[in-house]
Amino acid sequence: MTAADLGKDPEQVAAMFTEVAKGYDRTNTVLSGGNATLWRIATVKALDPQPGERILDIAAGTGTSSVAIAKSGAEVVALDFSAGMVEEGRKRHPELTFVEGDAEALPFPPQSFDAVTISFGLRNVNNPQLAIGEMYRVLKPGGRLVICEFSHPDRAVVKGSYKAYLKYVMPAIAKVTSSNPEAYTYLMDSIREWPTQDVLAQWLRAAGFTRVAYRNLTGGIVALHRARAPESKKVRGSVAERRARPASPSTQANQTVTGSHR
Repeated sequence: MTAADLGKDPEQVAAMFTEVAKGYDRTNTVLSGGNATLWRIATVKALDPQPGERILDIAAGTGTSSVAIAKSGAEVVALDFSAGMVEEGRKRHPELTFVEGDAEALPFPPQSFDAVTISFGLRNVNNPQLAIGEMYRVLKPGGRLVICEFSHPDRAVVKGSYKAYLKYVMPAIAKVTSSNPEAYTYLMDSIREWPTQDVLAQWLRAAGFTRVAYRNLTGGIVALHRARAPESKKVRGSVAERRARPASPSTQANQTVTGSHR
């Protein structure tokens, strides 16, 4: 069992993020070598926010990504499960709406948002597939989903260098820049154990999303996933009917296997 076990107590993960809230954005910028800004720009571009739209930013942290989205004129709701992150976000960006909440049980009625996004947060959810189902539930028909998440480089040279960075460089930088270096051991382990790009795409399709696609950023270190909630009432009804049926033991076993990347 590693620090990043995907079945870890969500309260422990939330408490960990509360500890690092004040210096979180600074540490991320340093650890990413400045790429965090480029990844954020790519995410906002893929989301394509429009004036007047209502957009949910899950795992919003202190609101850095939410601010970038709100520049479009969209109404952004920034949700995070860490009380410390939400508190820090409200101090920095009082103009934004912050909500403390669980991605597995979003505190919003069905079809509440034109678009939903989550950046570098799905790995921290106890049950990512349940969270994806919640994203589907709160999206309007035709609504857009964009997930930006650490992933797995497909080129051997990038993969080798990245593994070395995670093992040796990241811990050294975290010791200098973070108030809780141990939290970045969790980050390192969670990246290693996260499933591949294709598995996440399968999860999106299984939840009922259509037009599922992804593209790699920075050689596959990060992947940008996009999907749409179906507009057709017939398709949505079929998805609702399928999700209402209990999963067979074989299906549950397959989900457990495909949800692990070791």
